[in-house]
Amino acid sequence: MPSAGEDSRGTITMQPTGYMENSVSYSAIEDVQLLSWENAPKYCLQLTIPGGTVLLQAANSYLRDQWFHSLQWKKKIYKYKKVLSNPSRWEVVLKEIRTLVDMALTSPLQDDSINQAPLEIVSKLLSENTNLTTQEHENIIVAIAPLLENNHPPPDLCEFFCKHCRERPRSMVVIEVFTPVVQRILKHNMDFGKCPRLRLFTQEYILALNELNAGMEVVKKFIQSMHGPTGHCPHPRVLPNLVAVCLAAIYSCYEEFINSRDNSPSLKEIRNGCQQPCDRKPTLPLRLLHPSPDLVSQEATLSEARLKSVVVASSEIHVEVEPASTAKPALTASAGDDNEPNLIDCLMVSPACSTMSIELGPQADRTLGCYVEILKLLSDYDDWRPSLASLLQPIPFPKEALAHEKFTKELKYVIQRFAEDPRQEVHSCLLSVRAGKDGWFQLYSPGGVACDDDGELFASMVHILMGSCYKTKKFLLSLAENKLGPCMLLALRGNQTMVEILCLMLEYNIIDNNDTQLQIISTLESTGVGKRMYEQLCDRQRELKELQRKGGPTRLTLPSKSTDADLARLLSSGSFGNLENLSLAFTNVTSACAEHLIKLPSLKQLNLWSTQFGDAGLRLLSEHLTMLQVLNLCETPVTDAGLLALSSMKSLCSLNMNSTKLSADTYEDLKAKLPNLKEVDVRYTEAW
Repeated sequence: MPSAGEDSRGTITMQPTGYMENSVSYSAIEDVQLLSWENAPKYCLQLTIPGGTVLLQAANSYLRDQWFHSLQWKKKIYKYKKVLSNPSRWEVVLKEIRTLVDMALTSPLQDDSINQAPLEIVSKLLSENTNLTTQEHENIIVAIAPLLENNHPPPDLCEFFCKHCRERPRSMVVIEVFTPVVQRILKHNMDFGKCPRLRLFTQEYILALNELNAGMEVVKKFIQSMHGPTGHCPHPRVLPNLVAVCLAAIYSCYEEFINSRDNSPSLKEIRNGCQQPCDRKPTLPLRLLHPSPDLVSQEATLSEARLKSVVVASSEIHVEVEPASTAKPALTASAGDDNEPNLIDCLMVSPACSTMSIELGPQADRTLGCYVEILKLLSDYDDWRPSLASLLQPIPFPKEALAHEKFTKELKYVIQRFAEDPRQEVHSCLLSVRAGKDGWFQLYSPGGVACDDDGELFASMVHILMGSCYKTKKFLLSLAENKLGPCMLLALRGNQTMVEILCLMLEYNIIDNNDTQLQIISTLESTGVGKRMYEQLCDRQRELKELQRKGGPTRLTLPSKSTDADLARLLSSGSFGNLENLSLAFTNVTSACAEHLIKLPSLKQLNLWSTQFGDAGLRLLSEHLTMLQVLNLCETPVTDAGLLALSSMKSLCSLNMNSTKLSADTYEDLKAKLPNLKEVDVRYTEAW
């Protein structure tokens, strides 16, 4: 191979064959030609450089032509880099960009860098010149559009496109130029972890579509174009890429809360029912006493291992901590790791959790609405639904989103679509992804933070799961351990699926506790359909008849969100003459239920924690339940007018008035008139 070199004096010397001693830079090449004269060496190129020429000989004509086009390309790219690095007039720059794009499109070379190099030059040009007008921006985008049809834009160019989408969402450039680029991104294998700006560009493009006059209709048409006209999408990467963009966009809406310690309590704080930091009450020195299972409902301990305030003396505060559960092991829910509680357990409804409010800014609110709507659109496609359910099964959303009522309310449509799908691969994704971790089934069940209905969605989820391979003793045991309260509440309201569930629990001996069994029997007998199915069950099992002859339960816990009507229906369904301990904690009962409570002659312990039970109900209780020994009024709307009536209940030995409107004078009066009162909690009252 002929080559050129320099001697010690710096002059050009020629060597007829061999390898070049020194490299020749592309910028030094003045001309490249194919040798075409007669008797010229075969398959040779002639490079003209300062001081002479160099001949490059290839093995064949194909390789020689590749060298020729490659050298020409490199030479022109160097020229364009030099010209565009110092722009003077932008009309000239635009002309050069068009020529550069044409050269890339007409090049016979087959290499990704042929199209990427012009995009990187333009990307650098835009990053170094930020004072361009909007029209100049659009002209440049239109000029490089042909290259974008088959190539991903480099990161800096993505940033420029994002800015254009934000500043001019209604520009026709967004529809005409960016649409094929985004379609190409979504149809290909994408690792958005390595290419985050491609994901951000796709996100901003969809938001720009949502800003058009037709809004979500345009976004819907875009999703339809990505799926295709047939019943099966031919591009397997579209769905996971769209879901990845949606998840990132939704996460960005809550970044302010996620990054702010003041507005975003930890999972442990939410589980313990903390209030907003500005409203938090001062920490107090606490002395732990032995637990007394009579004062806290079974429901509260099953949903979350809450701190149970029991007694307060006038000089020192004593706090009792409720154990993990007061029920038998078969009905005990795991409290989870104390360092990082279960995600759904920490978001279960509690009095303080309801005070947590998340308000998004206008832009974040629009972004959230757009991308939740996209998830809803994706769930409408039968072929996408199995994969979508699988991708969402681990609940890949921040805890702030799950505590945001607007988000969970909108996402409910997606969960309903999963619950309605008869395919097991879809509706099985409502359950947890692994043992010990809750799923959508728990989140949207009564008592879950996302439940905004009376349990209709929960009932439909149970119905579809029971109709498939989940009709097993293991599934019933899981419901008994975690969702017995919601099941009984819905059965009490006549839901046939829940009536069937309770009957199966009795038939398969899922429940060991006699009081719980008696409560289930009373629940079944409170409705026509339940009574009929229970009678059929009794015909098959004599043990249930024997159990019922023993009388009603001694302990009763009403599920959370129960109402006065639910309590009345339950108490009227059977005999509760043996009932000694009744918990209505965290229900929606009011003073109206007092007329039913006074019909319980054996009642000794009553828990009304966090209910709407008021003064009128207290006055009625004080006239009839003179044998009551333990009364929990924590976080109820009672005032001195009702609390003074308790002075006639001489048997009271434990009274919880934490967080009520108790005055110091009323407290002193009660202490004087209740000689048996040994334990009292008056924290966060005037008497404290």
